Amino acid sequence: MSTPFGTRLRAALDAYGPLCVGIDPHAALLEQWGLTQDADGLRAFGLAVVEAAAGRAGVVKPQVAFFERFGSKGFAALEEVIAAARAAGLIVLSDAKRGDIGSTMAGYASAWLEPGSPLESDAVTISPYLGPDSLRETITTAVRADKGVFVLAATSNPEAASLQTARTADVASEEDQTVARRVARDVSWANGSPAFEGGLGPVGLVIGATVDRDEVGLGDEVLGGTPILAPGFGAQGATPEDLITRFGATAGQVLASESRSILGTGPAGIAAVISERAARYQEVLRG
Repeated sequence: MSTPFGTRLRAALDAYGPLCVGIDPHAALLEQWGLTQDADGLRAFGLAVVEAAAGRAGVVKPQVAFFERFGSKGFAALEEVIAAARAAGLIVLSDAKRGDIGSTMAGYASAWLEPGSPLESDAVTISPYLGPDSLRETITTAVRADKGVFVLAATSNPEAASLQTARTADVASEEDQTVARRVARDVSWANGSPAFEGGLGPVGLVIGATVDRDEVGLGDEVLGGTPILAPGFGAQGATPEDLITRFGATAGQVLASESRSILGTGPAGIAAVISERAARYQEVLRG
């Protein structure tokens, strides 16, 4: 029997700190790295990031869209990058942002979370905006396979704020509930299992590092045992110190996602930058 995702994530956080290294081979970076604008360039880029991250960070996050743009050859490159990362002992969080209903969502769950799938990852990002209940089977698949999911709740892009801070119509006791808070509550059921008591569960939330958690209604009281993927560090402006100021008591369960701020250093310097950034986050957490 394999180890639950939350246990593996906790071990990675304890060993390497919260840095999550993005693998985002967009066109400008491929050019900067001197790589071709094709699947071969993607493959070389992704494998170089994996090599640099292994032993220096615990988690990598491939951005699926940059591979998908090259069709089947791009997905073949992604499969190789994911396999190499997992073989190197890294946790792979595929940033696919899948969201649908019924058998379609079950298909996505099988693609990204089922053992033996060509795209098998340790976790995947998913969207709740076809209704949080549409994710139930995906979450069940994740629990069964000892995988994880990260549900979009309060993302770092400013155009999402009006939706995610909107108030939902609910019972009187929840009359001030935001959409983001409703999402968090409606997908957290798996984290309440006795199997995950006292640790991290399989269901995480995406909460931007630049988001005001009070404004979106995601205080500490709704985040117990919940892994947090926090985009917005690095190029988007959040600093390691914001890990404490933004997340407070929950800082120890945060994955601080950085992509451009690390990848932009180029292939020659990326390993040193990952080491430096990982050490800085760990220093901040130690106080």
